[in-house]
Amino acid sequence: MGLSSSLYAGISGLSVHSEQLTVISNNLANVNTVGYKGARMDFEDVMSQDYPTASGIAQIGRGVRVASIFNDFGQGAFSTTSESTDMAISGNGFFVVKVKDSESQYYTRAGNFRFDSDGYLVDPHGYVLQGWAMEQTTTSTAAVSTTDSSNRRRIVGVPTDIRLENFQSPPKVTSNINIVTNLDPKATSASNSTTNPYFAMFENWDGTEATPLDEGLYSYSTSIKVYDQIGAAHTVTVYFDQVTLSDAGGYSVWEYMVTTQPGEDGRILGSSRIGDTSAAGVMMVGTLTFRTGQLVNQSAFTLKSDAGGNVKDLSAWTLASFSTGGYPVFTPNFLSQSNASLDNAVNALPIEMNFGLRNTDLTSNGGGAITRGWSSVGGLATNAAAVGNDITHINRLPTAKDPNISALATQSYDTGGSSTLFQSQNGYTAGVLLNVSVSRDGVLSGQYSNGQTLELYSLTLATFTNQWGLRREGGNLFSETLDSGPALTGQAGTTGKGTVDGNSLELSNVDMATEFVNMITSQRGFQANTKVITTTDSLLGEVIAMKR
Repeated sequence: MGLSSSLYAGISGLSVHSEQLTVISNNLANVNTVGYKGARMDFEDVMSQDYPTASGIAQIGRGVRVASIFNDFGQGAFSTTSESTDMAISGNGFFVVKVKDSESQYYTRAGNFRFDSDGYLVDPHGYVLQGWAMEQTTTSTAAVSTTDSSNRRRIVGVPTDIRLENFQSPPKVTSNINIVTNLDPKATSASNSTTNPYFAMFENWDGTEATPLDEGLYSYSTSIKVYDQIGAAHTVTVYFDQVTLSDAGGYSVWEYMVTTQPGEDGRILGSSRIGDTSAAGVMMVGTLTFRTGQLVNQSAFTLKSDAGGNVKDLSAWTLASFSTGGYPVFTPNFLSQSNASLDNAVNALPIEMNFGLRNTDLTSNGGGAITRGWSSVGGLATNAAAVGNDITHINRLPTAKDPNISALATQSYDTGGSSTLFQSQNGYTAGVLLNVSVSRDGVLSGQYSNGQTLELYSLTLATFTNQWGLRREGGNLFSETLDSGPALTGQAGTTGKGTVDGNSLELSNVDMATEFVNMITSQRGFQANTKVITTTDSLLGEVIAMKR
């Protein structure tokens, strides 16, 4: 073996240390590259050769070679940006991007994405970010007639290209109205009737007039906008007036009337259009009963059958149905659709009327759908005319079977006048996309001009059994190999997957101080191996000089 073996051992040292400097220089070159993951080179000795000694067989090493080059997948620092489509993964996982119109798929930690001219969310190479489309499923929960609905979020199908094609939010029809008022107990009755004292305002209402109910015929009113199927806004006004009782027994009763603009009343019963009658615009009539200022019960009547041409007849106004939430419902028909004017019709879109009282017992009491959930001490009045004119006792007023009063409910306290304490409804008009955002669980949402936020996509994150087996493809991209195993995809925040930070970018995880120290040791290792070569060369010169 002789001197030549030491020469070649030194050459192997020069080779690996020069390659280590290449790895270090590449790390330093990418110190500001978004999402870059550094690399580390490890050495190992070359197979040793047996050598006889006085004490037996020993071994002499024959140099060094590269054992492995590992990627460092440690977390990089985050930088805050002003772009909502910039994203950073906190924890394990990779973004999945795909070449358009191809099955080629790559993985990256660089989250600098933008929407292109076709609406695709792409990386700087034009590769499309992958995610699951989100479906908003509305489930009907009505009992007799449907108004209460709940939305549940779920992903649809398999990961697909994230693309915004429709930049509008569809309208949502109103299905619930909440109105909480304080009704002044000192107010005197403005509308009076000897035959129907509990529905005097209804008797005074004339939907054929420009002002259906004069200001002096009610004590208080409050209005709220609701929306139909096409997103058009309509005004719903609720009128209140106290009923004069001769022997209240500690109770007070207010009649109320839920109305819309008469010209917008498109309900059709039989062959008659309600909008052409004096009852046009009246959606619900009823009473609110208070004891010491607190709401204790409510009655509600709506048109539910052909009134024989006279919808102003109180006998045509029967007990309202309850939603599964326990609130009475009324059924407008702003678009004059067929089979949509009664709450049990095919195209009906009833609206809950919530004053703060909910019926918790919706079981039938033998009277069918009309009396379902209603009861009365003095015999159940199934229509408004049957309530009668007895103002001495209020036993004929229908009541909810098992009323539950909300902490925020309509009240009648002496606070200096009537006022609206709270009101809301759940419909909205159509809107256009204003901005997008990404939540920590990787859900891409759109904010629209109608005030709504719609969840559009759930980002797909991928992890690997052996992420060190991934192949670098350049451009901050990795591809899977047999060593890495197939991608294990899932939503952000699920088991093994990190969370996503919007308006952020993960920076390179290269530590310059560590790289400079490695550079120094590599430099010294290279220099030491050059000394081996020059020393060996000097010794070989001495050997050659022996011949002289």
